[in-house]
Amino acid sequence: MNSYGELVPIGGGDPIPLIKKDLLIGRRESCDIVLRFPNVSAHHCQLYVNGGYWYVRDLKSRNGTKVNGVPVTEKRMDPGDEVSVAKHKYEVRYTPVDLGAVGPPPNDDLKSGIFGRSLLERAGLTKNDKKTAVAPPLPPKAVRERYDVMNDDAGQIKDPNRPV
Repeated sequence: MNSYGELVPIGGGDPIPLIKKDLLIGRRESCDIVLRFPNVSAHHCQLYVNGGYWYVRDLKSRNGTKVNGVPVTEKRMDPGDEVSVAKHKYEVRYTPVDLGAVGPPPNDDLKSGIFGRSLLERAGLTKNDKKTAVAPPLPPKAVRERYDVMNDDAGQIKDPNRPV
């Protein structure tokens, strides 16, 4: 049987082989990895390979999914990371090269890169934690000009500081 890595229960137990590149974990018998614990949701989380690395995606489970003790909705798991399904902890063991990884790992989190921000935020047109879009300053009054269409010289640029 071909394995793409394994989940090793922390505290003891038999390793769980990762036999496909897309696995459903939950309490239901229809899941790829069945965890028969009352605090595990029927369809708790999904493990999948992207770019040669394993990722976990929480499926709106009741008791959550964590990576290295931090609650996640979706996160890359590096070899040696700890994934918690409800309160059941496993060490993730795999070799990225065996899964087709080439070069450095992708962004730490799928949502942290370009896809994690709206188009308006990326264009600097909304307020966010890092910066606030600011309109360019107006030129000094002496330099300002206006277009006067109500005067006999329609179409002329007028300097408001110069007497008529």
